[in-house]
Amino acid sequence: MILDNLLTFTGTSNGATGGITSGAQTDAPTTGTQVASNIIDIGVLNGLPVTAVNGGGARDLGIGDDPMLKLSVIVGTAFASGTSLQLVLAGAPDAGSNTPGTYTTMWTSPAVVEASLVAGAQLANIDVPRVVFGQPLPRYLRLSFVTVGTHTAGTIEANIVLDRDDQIMGITGAYSGYVAGITVAN
Repeated sequence: MILDNLLTFTGTSNGATGGITSGAQTDAPTTGTQVASNIIDIGVLNGLPVTAVNGGGARDLGIGDDPMLKLSVIVGTAFASGTSLQLVLAGAPDAGSNTPGTYTTMWTSPAVVEASLVAGAQLANIDVPRVVFGQPLPRYLRLSFVTVGTHTAGTIEANIVLDRDDQIMGITGAYSGYVAGITVAN
């Protein structure tokens, strides 16, 4: 998995200086609805890439390509004392002054109960969604955390990536459920 700071929702590495950040790559949502530390600017204004006007390239998110870019949201530190956590991805067009306009929800995750918010848990297993019918082409993407209860611990790292680590982890804590040292004969 290759990470790009310009496609990172959480942490201080993409320029965030406060809010719910807890580290260079992570956020620590606690209560209510909180927006991730970084809003991603994909540089599209009125259907044209803003960066192309200044000699830069367009930021093609590859919607419909194979492979498509994916949303990666991983629990870094286990959550404690809350009830559940839900994710909301929204997009907004430029308001006309290089600032986000009105956000439209593009995807909402199921609520994940506290007991499942353990280190390494993957909370999003989706491709970056297409714009919803009637939604203006977004220039900005933001991720929000909707919490029930108050979390006293827990961190999340959220990015847009080309490939996620989607290997299934079994109840033993090992990938595919096999404990270390097991040999499977072919």
